[in-house]
Amino acid sequence: MFDDLRELYQEVILDHSKKPRNFRHPADANHEAHGYNPLCGDTVNVYLKMGHNGLIEDAAFEGKGCAISLASASMMTEIIKGKTESEARHIFDGFQKLVKGEENDFDAGEDTEKLMMLAGVKEFPMRVKCATLAWHAMTSAMDDKTEVSTE
Repeated sequence: MFDDLRELYQEVILDHSKKPRNFRHPADANHEAHGYNPLCGDTVNVYLKMGHNGLIEDAAFEGKGCAISLASASMMTEIIKGKTESEARHIFDGFQKLVKGEENDFDAGEDTEKLMMLAGVKEFPMRVKCATLAWHAMTSAMDDKTEVSTE
């Protein structure tokens, strides 16, 4: 059963990396940041449309990188849409601990299962930066910082 689950997770990651959701540059984005991982060359631009009420009305990205990096960015944009800035930061905090293999009581509601698909990167510490690159860019965009590096 574990092998079946791992295979399903790999299929989902490959699907998101080959057909990323929200891969675009929205004209009405009012926050954006560029993320770069110098170890592998992954690069991502995250675009957010933040409402006056603190709600993330739209999230999108553009970039190039490995399957983990693109899949994580794709999943992130789906998950944070409709969330408040505070909720998005909370999800990122738990997700980061999850992929690092740190103990936590990660709960992103209905999105927990999606993010669990990336939990396997904890077995490959160099891939943690790939999985979290877009998330770091998202928080930088919310902080009005235009660039972030994984180093």
